[in-house]
Formats: sequence, structure tokens, C-alpha cells
Amino acid sequence: MPAAAPIIDVIIPAYNEERSIALVVNELPRALVRDIIVCDNNSQDRTAEMGAAAGAVVVHESRAGYGSACLKGMAHIAARPVAEWPDVVVFVDGDHSDYPEQLPELVAPIINNGADLVIGSRALGDLEPGSMQPQQIFGNWLATTLIKLFYGNHFTDLGPFRAVKYSALLELRMEDPDFGWTVEMQVKAAKAGMNCVEVPVRYRKRIGESKISGTLKGTILAGHKILWTIFKLI
Repeated sequence: MPAAAPIIDVIIPAYNEERSIALVVNELPRALVRDIIVCDNNSQDRTAEMGAAAGAVVVHESRAGYGSACLKGMAHIAARPVAEWPDVVVFVDGDHSDYPEQLPELVAPIINNGADLVIGSRALGDLEPGSMQPQQIFGNWLATTLIKLFYGNHFTDLGPFRAVKYSALLELRMEDPDFGWTVEMQVKAAKAGMNCVEVPVRYRKRIGESKISGTLKGTILAGHKILWTIFKLI
């Protein structure tokens, strides 16, 4: 008897992404995904409306912060009966900078080879010119170099497009409410000795302006939080 298909849920943190959210939802391979959860992070536009119209489940988180939105999506999943928990959770941004149709490539190492965490690496993939600012590229290099130095795991990116085995996600006990979310996940996974791998992903210019790299203040705050998280968890 063939093995049952894995249950995959997708979490999309979103703040003021009314122009892009439906594109992201519609480009996910629906045949492989059970729930698409748009976590509306107190948007002032029609993000929630557009996400729901595209067929996503929309949950609302008024506390500002990327991590807060992701945690809200996780809480929505955890509220299901244990028998209905997913096998894999995928995180993807709502700005259409990632290629949602690459989800099968992202989950393959978990389904086929037992990986715990898969990072979609923009550094290893096809990066559209101008899609990442120089400060983002440098910040990724610095953060991943420090993770390798202190924790021994070789990552090339802190990319937002990622898949994680749900049991591993629960074990990580994620907490960060904002910019430190992605690095917290990778550092905790490294400390726990989890099987972490990367797959190359494509990356393009986002729709709209970045809330982080699009401003000097956002860049400084994000960089500080990422570095603080790396050292805090040592």
C-alpha cells in the first residue's frame, strides 16, 4: 500500500501586501498543500480581503513584527486536534519575491531524506539583479559566518522561504516576535543537532517597498536583532 501523502500547511506573514498576496497564494501548488494561512499583521490595506478571496485562511495578529505573524500562524495550526497536525510547515513571504511554485523542491529533503529543516537559499540559487540590497547580502554573509563559527552549521542564507518538519518546529519553541525570527530558527536547529539542509531557490524584486531593507532604520534594527539573537543563544 502506498504511503499517505504528507500533510503540508503554509504560513504567510503579511503586512500591507494587498498587491501581491493573491499572487503568492495562487502560485502555491494546491494539490500538495492542505491549508494556506495568511497571517495579517495589522495591515492598513486590503491584505486580509485579498488573501481570503484567493482561498487562504486569514488570521489576524495586531502585535507588529514578522515573528509575531509567524507565531500566530503556528498557533492556528496548534489549535487543531493533535491527529490533524501537519507533517511539514512551509513559511513563505507575502511580497512575491519568492517563487511559491518551488515548494516541492523545498519539502523534498524532508519527505524523501528525513531532513528536519530546509532553507531556500537565495545565495545558491538564481538571484534577480536588484532583488537584494547590498546590506542584505552582507548581513546574510555575516550572520551565516557567525552561525558556522559558533554553532558549526554551514548555512549560506537566512532566506524566508523555508520548510520544517512540524515535530521539529514544536521542539524549537520559537519566541522571537520580529526581525530575529529566521536566525532564531536556524540557530536553535543547529544547537539541537537537527538535520538542516539548503536547496537553491530563485528570488526576484518584491512587489512594493521592503519594510526592513527599504529604510535605513529598518536595516539597522534588523541587523542589530539578528546579531543579538546569534550571541544570545550561545
